[in-house]
Amino acid sequence: MKLFYKPGACSLASHIVLRESGVDFTLEKVDLANKHLENGGDFFNVNPKGQVPAIQLDDNTVLTEGTAIMQYIADSVPDRQLLAPVGSITRYKALEWLNYVATELHKGFTPLFRPDTPEEYKPAVRAQLEKKLQFVEEALRDKQWINGLRFTIADAYLFTVLRWARAVKLKMDDLSNVNAYMERVAARPAVIAALAAEGL
Repeated sequence: MKLFYKPGACSLASHIVLRESGVDFTLEKVDLANKHLENGGDFFNVNPKGQVPAIQLDDNTVLTEGTAIMQYIADSVPDRQLLAPVGSITRYKALEWLNYVATELHKGFTPLFRPDTPEEYKPAVRAQLEKKLQFVEEALRDKQWINGLRFTIADAYLFTVLRWARAVKLKMDDLSNVNAYMERVAARPAVIAALAAEGL
């Protein structure tokens, strides 16, 4: 498998899940601004959406959208228990978090990264994100991982997006549960390896 990624972008979550899964894969960095691959190729030929992550499977099928990629990887290695089996409420609780991160947190950061966002709009965006971080803070009370006792694909995604909160200097000092959680995730060997491979 080959993962197309941009360092520190949402593709980091898929990268972490790949390393947690133990499957063989390669990486190809994408210049998202110009939609070019490392070899100079046109990224639109890989993913017509022009976004990372994208993963090319062993049969050359290309799968896009991080939440789909992470579920596919997790389901391909059920022994790693990165996502509970179909039919278990634990699985759907993890997917609930996966969707919350995608729709409420990930997309909430987008205006802060766009150069055309008016400066006067950014304080409202920050306030909304900080309110949502308080929800995550409460959800992590007395929990090792966001879904309970086991690290799942939802943790890979949540960790990736929470890294952006620090990058854009959201108020994080009073989020003791979030900060301890970030340290726990960052200490995982797969996460250390993914961050190192991306030069982060």
